[in-house]
Amino acid sequence: MSLKALGVIEIPGATGSEFDHGIFDSRTRRVFIAHTKRSTVEVIDPDAGRHIATLPGFPGVAGAVADDGEILVTNRGSASIAWLDGATSKTRSVLATGPRPNGAAIIKRLSLGIAACIGDESEAPTLQAFRLGDGQRVKLDLPGRPRWCVTDAAAERLFLCIREPSMILVAGLPGLRPLAQWRLPSGGAHGLDIDHARERLYAACDAGDLVEVDSRSGEVTNVWPIAGAPDVTFFNPATGRVHVAIGEPGLVETVDPKTGKSMRTITGADAHTTVLVPPDRLYVISPAHGGVLVLADT
Repeated sequence: MSLKALGVIEIPGATGSEFDHGIFDSRTRRVFIAHTKRSTVEVIDPDAGRHIATLPGFPGVAGAVADDGEILVTNRGSASIAWLDGATSKTRSVLATGPRPNGAAIIKRLSLGIAACIGDESEAPTLQAFRLGDGQRVKLDLPGRPRWCVTDAAAERLFLCIREPSMILVAGLPGLRPLAQWRLPSGGAHGLDIDHARERLYAACDAGDLVEVDSRSGEVTNVWPIAGAPDVTFFNPATGRVHVAIGEPGLVETVDPKTGKSMRTITGADAHTTVLVPPDRLYVISPAHGGVLVLADT
């Protein structure tokens, strides 16, 4: 059994290219995808099933996140974040960050943008939070290389994967007050998502495991093996399943946390990033397909 392939949405210049994180924005009903190799953001209309825009000017773009019509993009190549209006695709502001911003979050009601910065030889890894209206910044030094991050439903806590030592770091919002470091039983914490209803985090790890963690206590409640080193991870509230993109050999591993059952859907080489389009579509950004491979999660 596997997810059902429904077709492909072509993206200009996608064949053999390189992509990173993307996101569906519920207010505008648009998908925004980081096209890393081209330093652009690609915009998809999922209702029409077509690519509608290529937005230039995002050097080494690493990720996109959204909240109610507002988009935040991390530019790894220029050490900056860009705040976009989702309806017009216009850039509202660009703010300087630490070196190589990667994971991100945006919280509209707090006017808060967050970037997890990998750092370089001159600056250690940091987590940085910005007041989007005036650019005021606070930062938290990190114990290792950051990966992806998510917030809880109340936007009171941020959860961040750290590669080594493999953990989920917890920080209070909006001031990034350090709260906890939850060590994981698998190396290389990477992709991350959250089930708000059951208060469970799902961390996909490079060592080849999907780890379920209680988001209140940090207790590890389950571990499932996966097919390889993962990247983007999404939990689908509509189906209760977790989807983990694995670029090599090119597949999506799907785990049902309630039953422990899993299945694998073959995608394509280097297809390591996905976007969940509620309620039942998983977009796999696949250079081998020249765009988005659309899968049905039903």
